[in-house]
Amino acid sequence: MNGYGREQCTVQAHTQPICSSCSPISLLHQNDTEYFGPITGRIAQRVARGRFVLDGKVYQMYRNAGRNTIHGGDRGFSRSIWTVKEYVGGGESPYITFYYRSFDGEQGLPGNVDAYVTYRMSGPYTLGVHMNATALDKATPVNLLLHVYWNLRGEGSGRDVLGHTLRLHASRHAVLDDELLPSSGRIEPVAGTPLDFRTPTPIGSRICQVVVMGGRAVGYDANYIIDGGGEGMLLPVAQVRDPASGRALELWANQPTMQLYTGNSLNHTAGKRGKVYDRYAGFCLETMGYVDAVNHPEFPSQTLRPGQVYKHDMVYKFSF
Repeated sequence: MNGYGREQCTVQAHTQPICSSCSPISLLHQNDTEYFGPITGRIAQRVARGRFVLDGKVYQMYRNAGRNTIHGGDRGFSRSIWTVKEYVGGGESPYITFYYRSFDGEQGLPGNVDAYVTYRMSGPYTLGVHMNATALDKATPVNLLLHVYWNLRGEGSGRDVLGHTLRLHASRHAVLDDELLPSSGRIEPVAGTPLDFRTPTPIGSRICQVVVMGGRAVGYDANYIIDGGGEGMLLPVAQVRDPASGRALELWANQPTMQLYTGNSLNHTAGKRGKVYDRYAGFCLETMGYVDAVNHPEFPSQTLRPGQVYKHDMVYKFSF
């Protein structure tokens, strides 16, 4: 693990890593637009025009995705130095906790925020990720996510994830426009669409039917509404299995939505140890609050008032 916004542990199936590694710090400024493994925030995913109104005041964020903002801006949580707050390496439940102070005005956002993330192993095959953030002095939106790419065939193996079978506990999705924003606010059923993974289905079986970003990319970058999500309880989100290796991943979380991303824009992207990643080399299961909720009063609010605490829990269960 490291603290450069990349508080990611390496998950291995026996001796084979199955999550993609981030580039070294010296490369991050050249090659960090794919977000290999970081916590993103203070507002994850997209904010339309990088702008929102809170308590009658207009806030303008740094825009790093054309005319919009993605993953907190150019210097969001993913490109910030986190410090190790606590580390316990032995016993049955080793863990490490990272801390970051996000200052008032950072990326155009109001108020100081204290953020923590803890990675905890429970036995050899269960990883918990626990995020929390406290608004210290001003109201501010908070929506964090963990942006890890998984490939159960092996990270950097040169094999894509199209043969992985995926099941999602999501019967609805947020309709996204060509900028991957929920501009209409519509929530629609997945039934009868290529977004339907309610039963185990190969990721690649219908991927050619999924054209996003106005035809500039083919693949999944879809926002799902988790069945029963949003009440703060850990619920099943996804099960993924690689038939070739027999490896499987199960994800539980307490968030209302999840973005499925299949690495559509990876293009010989450099990682650690000389490895490169091409299109569909990994998939992301990004649990979080509703996309662009700061501009949609019909979505659950992500605003924290001073003293309020944001909590985001995830549990990964692996089998080999």
